[in-house]
Amino acid sequence: MADLILKKLNEAYIRFECERNIAQELSDYFTFYVPGYQFTPAYKSRIWDGKIRLADLRTFNIYHGLVPYIQKFCEEREYTLELEKEVNITTNFSVHEANEFITSLNLPLEVRDYQLDAFVKAIRNKRMLLLSPTASGKSLILYLILSKIQEQNHSKGLLIVPTTSLVEQMYSDFKSYGYDVDTYCHRQYAGKDKHTDKFLTITTWQSIYNREKEYFEQFDYVLGDEAHQFKAKSLTTILSGCVNASMRVGCTGTLDGTQTHRLVLEGLFGAVHKATTTKELIENKHAADFKIKCIVLKYPDVVCKESRNWDYNAEMDYIVASRKRNDFIKNLTLSLEGNTLVLFQYVDKHGKFLYEHIKDSNIDRTISFVYGGTDVEERENVRAVTEKETNAIIVASYGTFSTGINIRNLHNVIFASPSKSRIRNLQSIGRVLRLGDNKDQAVLYDIADDFRTGKHTNYTLKHFVERVKIYDEEKFEYKFYNVDIKS
Repeated sequence: MADLILKKLNEAYIRFECERNIAQELSDYFTFYVPGYQFTPAYKSRIWDGKIRLADLRTFNIYHGLVPYIQKFCEEREYTLELEKEVNITTNFSVHEANEFITSLNLPLEVRDYQLDAFVKAIRNKRMLLLSPTASGKSLILYLILSKIQEQNHSKGLLIVPTTSLVEQMYSDFKSYGYDVDTYCHRQYAGKDKHTDKFLTITTWQSIYNREKEYFEQFDYVLGDEAHQFKAKSLTTILSGCVNASMRVGCTGTLDGTQTHRLVLEGLFGAVHKATTTKELIENKHAADFKIKCIVLKYPDVVCKESRNWDYNAEMDYIVASRKRNDFIKNLTLSLEGNTLVLFQYVDKHGKFLYEHIKDSNIDRTISFVYGGTDVEERENVRAVTEKETNAIIVASYGTFSTGINIRNLHNVIFASPSKSRIRNLQSIGRVLRLGDNKDQAVLYDIADDFRTGKHTNYTLKHFVERVKIYDEEKFEYKFYNVDIKS
């Protein structure tokens, strides 16, 4: 008898059978501290130890997508492993068959090699976490997968995205590829009908995570776009509830670099497949040539000395309220040629002021303001208008325009608020990478704030250092510019 036996419980979970000591080893192998756990109320009140355990010792269940890691666990310890045949089911699907199928779709554009490869692997393995950056054409890959699923006589499925804007954009993309969206697609979010018999429901995770158990059981496939954006608890609720969804493909342009984040996503969807990189897209002329201008603002000595007493929130309050800093952002924005996106973090404390400050210049340019309270139709209108403009300005919150929004005709992005989030930064960069009819180059203006004095280094400058590390990892070209902020 094998040391460890894996049996299929449903499409979300498998059950492991073994001696208790091996089960404990497996549990320890899949136990991790959650990033930032020490700041959570549950940890501070000693209700929670800050760890996530992917192997449940109460039920002996574990996510179906973690089978490859369990195999590695056994190999490292020389344990014998037995898999029931239902645990790892793959489908024969050749590249030749894939090309024939793609030809039958009569697509208005050519499928790239890495898109074809991702499509083939998804159909063969049925489970996949596709790591593919902005401008790589993830919506086309999802459309190919969706069309093949439909040919295989699946009944109903979900396509989950993080925002209502992406619901509309995905619907629009599929229509442009030739899909009969009116017949087969249902869009679901606030104000839309919650019930449908259509083949595909395109929805936000916020719209469905608290639905009843039976709702998720009706689906036999589930797709996710910008999967890294889903709130962890909501994602696990949805994907673990889809117990009959044998086909699972999640797409993301970025992972946050932590093992916990990656393993949860792989457990719910499947093993990571890296389609391509931003550098490869640029080299192959599939993305705009990209440069970063790092503008470091140096503040007067009196302000720097005062900053030694600030915590992070106080530092941010000073930064967003600084008239000199906001004047600099305004003047920079107005000096740039082409369509420009200004990204901010705080709506009331910063975004609204920046928008009015730029608008007060009375220039003959289209200036738009987008934040969480902007309705879907207006956001889509801003996107559509900018596609036709050559010198428009969008002042938008990170939450609304840093992820997924497809504006090909965008030339410049300004980071008006500092952030160290790997995902947010890479997704924001993605806004300018798409090629457009009037565009082959793009620039990011990363604004950093230097309050250093003596041995003291301020919080947001440390965050800037983290962003530069990301630029190095991604092999982006960048250059520093020092600017003195007068008192």
